[in-house]
Amino acid sequence: MVIELSFIWAGIIAFAVLTYVILDGFDLGVGILFPLARNETEKATMMNSIAPIWDGNETWLVLGGGGLFAVFPLAYAVVMPALYIPIILMLLALIFRGVAFEYRWRTERWKPVWDAGFFGGSLIAAFMQGIALGALVQGIEVTDRAYSGGWWDWLSLFSVLTGFAVVIGYALLGATWINLKTEHRLQAQMQRYAVFLGIGTLGFMGVVSLLTPFQNPDYFQRWFNLPGSAFSVIVPGCVLLMAWLLFSSLKAGKDATPFFASLGLFVLCFIGIGISFYPNIVPPSLTIVEAAAPDSSLKFALVGTVVLVPLILAYTAYAYWVFRGKVDPEEGYH
Repeated sequence: MVIELSFIWAGIIAFAVLTYVILDGFDLGVGILFPLARNETEKATMMNSIAPIWDGNETWLVLGGGGLFAVFPLAYAVVMPALYIPIILMLLALIFRGVAFEYRWRTERWKPVWDAGFFGGSLIAAFMQGIALGALVQGIEVTDRAYSGGWWDWLSLFSVLTGFAVVIGYALLGATWINLKTEHRLQAQMQRYAVFLGIGTLGFMGVVSLLTPFQNPDYFQRWFNLPGSAFSVIVPGCVLLMAWLLFSSLKAGKDATPFFASLGLFVLCFIGIGISFYPNIVPPSLTIVEAAAPDSSLKFALVGTVVLVPLILAYTAYAYWVFRGKVDPEEGYH
């Protein structure tokens, strides 16, 4: 059986987006939790925990966005006009956050301003990502292969709900990451926060999951008719397993398990979105095949991607390996 190149590329784009979410999600979460640090030592420790890897995490955002433009130009041409405002606000927030990250170490007088920028950039970027996700789940109006909706269609109660859900979820990732990378009082503090954030994340997951089928009749069909109905049992069961791992490991004071359990929740959410969307790339009507570039373009781009993606994975893994271990407030990593 020959697999459509467009489906191979859809898998690559989905992988890039998921990798971005789980990697950049926790360092955005650190920024969201930043105001809760009790003193400058804790702030420095939190920032040092992501300092070696935060900018590399955003490589996957470039790969996902650039890949969408190159291999699904129609989807890109539809999504961008529909989501101009949240995407531009997200990018501006990420830029300002990056500037604040670098500049706060070089000043004392303006350090509170850059601290606020680091927090605000992280919060806005996370919230806008959630808004964009909610707008996609709602569906984007397409007429004659072009966006035909209104300027503010992306803004709704559902998209705002998903915005808050992503903020709380990223904060959970941030709390479990800091739990993994720190010791003593800061670690204990984040373990407490992670319990409440875990409850909040699961609550938002439940509400969004219940509301999603009402956004589009096709979602009902995919989830509640065979073979999709099997996933209606499997996915919630896996969510319960990840929730148990999260809370039991936090109670036991473990370092790594809460973080990986939190990542598991995000992976399951992503799988759920994929089940809802398939075979569309832009719901409710633009399919993966319709949105794809010609096969010659897909083949050409695939050659470079097959080489580059393993390289990106390799240097990302190497960076995490080099900076493994706990962050010492006085000396860095140990």
